[in-house]
Amino acid sequence: MPSKAAPEKKQTHPAVGAAPIQRRLSQSHRGSVTDARDDDQELGNMPTNYMGEHNFFGRQEDQLKLTDAELNEEHTRILTARNPQAAENIVRFSHKERMFKLIPHVDQLAVHFQLDSHLVHKESEEGKRQLMLDSEDVKIQEVEVTTSAAGPDGETSKEGDEDDDEKAKKITASSGKSKKLTNQFNFSERASQTYNNPSRDRETFVEQTPRASFADNVSQWSISDAYNEDFEHQQKAKEKEQKKLVVKKEDDRKKKFVAVDQHGVDDITKLSRSKSASLSLKIVERMINQNTFDAIAQDFKYWEDAADEYREQGGSLLPLWLFQYDMVKKLACTNLTWNSHYNDLFAVAFGSYDFLKQSRGMFVIYSLKNPSFPENIFPTDSGVMSLDFHPHYSNLLCCGFYDGSVAVYNIADENKQPKYHSTSRNGKHTDPVWQVSWQKDDLDNNLNFFSVSSDGRVVCWTLIKNDLTYTDVVQLKLEKPANQTEEGFPLISLGCGTCFDFNIQQDYLFIVGTEEGKIQKCSKSYNNQFLDTFDAHHMAVYAVRWNKFHPKVFASCSADWSVKIWDINYQ
Repeated sequence: MPSKAAPEKKQTHPAVGAAPIQRRLSQSHRGSVTDARDDDQELGNMPTNYMGEHNFFGRQEDQLKLTDAELNEEHTRILTARNPQAAENIVRFSHKERMFKLIPHVDQLAVHFQLDSHLVHKESEEGKRQLMLDSEDVKIQEVEVTTSAAGPDGETSKEGDEDDDEKAKKITASSGKSKKLTNQFNFSERASQTYNNPSRDRETFVEQTPRASFADNVSQWSISDAYNEDFEHQQKAKEKEQKKLVVKKEDDRKKKFVAVDQHGVDDITKLSRSKSASLSLKIVERMINQNTFDAIAQDFKYWEDAADEYREQGGSLLPLWLFQYDMVKKLACTNLTWNSHYNDLFAVAFGSYDFLKQSRGMFVIYSLKNPSFPENIFPTDSGVMSLDFHPHYSNLLCCGFYDGSVAVYNIADENKQPKYHSTSRNGKHTDPVWQVSWQKDDLDNNLNFFSVSSDGRVVCWTLIKNDLTYTDVVQLKLEKPANQTEEGFPLISLGCGTCFDFNIQQDYLFIVGTEEGKIQKCSKSYNNQFLDTFDAHHMAVYAVRWNKFHPKVFASCSADWSVKIWDINYQ
């Protein structure tokens, strides 16, 4: 509340070597001082106080003059506890509501100084211990004073000594152990004892090496007989190999295998095992193919159909190369992928879609420079349903099989066996793997790829040294459970995944197509629920692909003979 105007006072200021001068002062509620009578005096003629200092209680020329009503007016001042340094308009993202929300209340507390007290409450445990120690110190000091008291000649009474000794014994007995001097800080003492590892004696028994006595006579005829027996065994082995190569002709459907001269076969095998000779043979083979398919190569680069000018929204397709391999005639071509580094190289997967007619599978590596025969052939125990080349390591190829397993091959290695292979022990799928795709390396710079299967799982496979580890990224759970148990609990059923694709700009975002005709929008960070669900088609979704130029647009195709383009912001 504003203070009221103070009554006028007369104050006398004594000056050094001069008569006292009286000056009338009037003070208002704002603490102002009225003009002095001697406003026009100069600084040298102004009165001074008893300290010899000038008094400047005069009105300035440019000071505002207020009336009595304005001076008596009361002004209300409100103090608010607000921190001017506190941030305003703080917005944070709510994962629950999926939107940014404004934080209404901000902490206005500002700490300018903080000092911890060294006082302890008397009723606390620490205070009681401190009081007990102080009382014991006082008693010990009293005993020392009484025992040190003596006469002027250094003689003390025996009775006094006995009393002091008894008091000291009582105090020491009551206090127990002697007080241990510690520092002024919080002191704690701990002791530990190392464990001595006991020595043990171990014994092992080694099996005795069997010994046998052998005696024989060595002569020229015995050596000759041994060579003859060895030659007979070699001839019998060659006859068995030749019998396996010869096959009878039945109904003109089987091929004839002619036994060739063994020496000629040895020469060919020796020539093929030489790296320089095999490289020369490949160069000659490609030269022959280049001359043979020169017309097709020219059409591939320069041919244009003149009739396209007269067709509206139409065109023509020109067949170029035809890739065939006799060993895969009874198998279906399931997938194809191009190499990221070599533009003329691509891999083709072969398998069977029939559940009752499953056989061994295969994938081959073809090149546009040699359409007559594959560059590499990799036989497999199960049908190959999907494959994908690594975008940076062009020699690594991951495959998905019909039995639910996945594998990683090195096509540059002469060994045809996979470098990594999943089994039932390390989390393989229980249904066919319809798609595999390499992704960016993880935080530990380990190679990894994803796979989707009809068992409703999207799995991330990581290559760690010689092991292939797995992580379930998401399970394609159906929205409405189909069945229930006897107790009434719903049975969780999973959808059948058929395809997936990752966003180019946001690598954590991907979409999955199912056999139920739905497309699930998923994220690597949330594996318990879907970000969004699209009722895309009435039948199974065969493929989904993100647009490379518009990251929010993707396309899908289905068995219902339809191709649709979607925007993730609109359904």
